[in-house]
Amino acid sequence: MVASIKPFGSARPFRKKLAILACSSILLLGGCSKPVEKTEDVRPVRVMKLASGNIDTVAEFPGEVRARYESRLGFRVGGKIVARKVEVGSAVKRGQVLMQLDPQDLQLAQAQANAGLKAAESNRDLARAELKRYQDLRERNFVSQAVLDSKETAYKAAQASYDQAVAAYRNQSNQAGYAVLQADVDGVVTSIDAEAGQVVTAGTPVVRVAQTGEREIVIGIPEDKVEDLRRVSDVRVRTWADREQIIPGKIREVSPVADPATRTYTAKVSIPASAENVRLGMTAYVTFAAKTENPAIRLPLTALFQDKSNTAVWVVENGVVKMVPVQVAGTAGNDILVSGGVAPGQTVVTAGVNLLKPGQKVKILGEEVAMNAAAHPAQASGVSGVSGESSAGAAK
Repeated sequence: MVASIKPFGSARPFRKKLAILACSSILLLGGCSKPVEKTEDVRPVRVMKLASGNIDTVAEFPGEVRARYESRLGFRVGGKIVARKVEVGSAVKRGQVLMQLDPQDLQLAQAQANAGLKAAESNRDLARAELKRYQDLRERNFVSQAVLDSKETAYKAAQASYDQAVAAYRNQSNQAGYAVLQADVDGVVTSIDAEAGQVVTAGTPVVRVAQTGEREIVIGIPEDKVEDLRRVSDVRVRTWADREQIIPGKIREVSPVADPATRTYTAKVSIPASAENVRLGMTAYVTFAAKTENPAIRLPLTALFQDKSNTAVWVVENGVVKMVPVQVAGTAGNDILVSGGVAPGQTVVTAGVNLLKPGQKVKILGEEVAMNAAAHPAQASGVSGVSGESSAGAAK
C-alpha cells in the first residue's frame, strides 16, 4: 500500500493576498497624485496677408508646330505605282518628281488617240480638196449649186472630226503625263501613304507635302476658356527645344466645333516666318497673358473652406479665427480670385482650415504677403496635347 503525497499548503490564498495588495497600492497612488490641468486647444496654422490689384492671368497650352498649308497629293489617273522618289522628311522643290505610275496603258491610249487624229486629218484634207474642185466646176457651171453645198457640208463635218481628234489626243497626252506625280510647291514631305507596287485610283492621296514658309501652332483650348482667350492680344510662343526664345503669336483660327474625343476646341496660332530654329513637328507652348479688368484678391486653393453651400475663409483677428464667406470671381492657375468678403490687409489662414472652428485660438507658424501677380503671374493648367505633358508642369 502506497501512501498518497499531498502538496505543502495551497497557492489560492496566496494569490488572493497579492491581488488585495496591488489594488491597495493603486488606490494609494491615485489618492496622492494631483488633478490633471486642462490645457487650452491652440491650433498651429499658416496665414497670408491679403493684397489686391489687377492680376495677370496666364493660360498656357502645349501644341505642335505645323505648316499653315499642307497638301495631300495624289495621281490624277489610276494605275500601279512603279517608283517612289522621296522619303519622309525630304525637302522637295516645285516640279520635283515624287512618284511614278506604270505608263504602259496610258501610252497605248495616247498612241490610239494619235492614230485617230491622223485619220481625221486625212479625211479633212480630202474633203477640202474636193470642195476646191467643185467650186471650180461650179464657176464653169458644170455642176449644180446643190452638189457644191453637199461638198461644203462634208468638208465642215471632216473639219469638226479633226478638231475632235485633236482634243482627244491632247487629253490623252495629258493623261500620259499624269503618270508622274510632281511637287506643286517647295516644301517638306511629311507623310507617305502608298508604296511601289500598290494600285491606286485617281485622286487617292499618296504623299503629303507641307509648304515651307508660314507656320502655326495647333493647340486645344478647353470649352470654358474659348471666349476669354479670343480677346487676348498678348500671345507668346516658346518651343520645348529652346524655352528661352519667346516668339510673338496671333490667333488665326478657332474651330467652331469641339473635338468629340477631347472636348476641346482646336486653335491655330500663327507665328512669323522669320522665327528661327522652329521646325515642323516640334512641341511648342502657347501662352495667353491678360490683366483682370477690376482689382481682385488672389488666394491659394488651400485657403478655401466649404461651409454647407457657401465658400468661406478663416480670418485671424487677435489670435482668434472667424469664418467669413467670400465671393469667388474666377481662377488664376492654381489660385482663386476673390472679389468680395475680405479686404486687403486682413490675415487669412492658408493651411489647416479643416481643423478650425469659430472662436478658436491659433498659433501662426508663418505669414506671407499675397504675391504680386505682375512679378509672379499665376499659370493656368493647360490641356495635354501632342506633347503628352501638362502645360502647368512645363511652364517656366
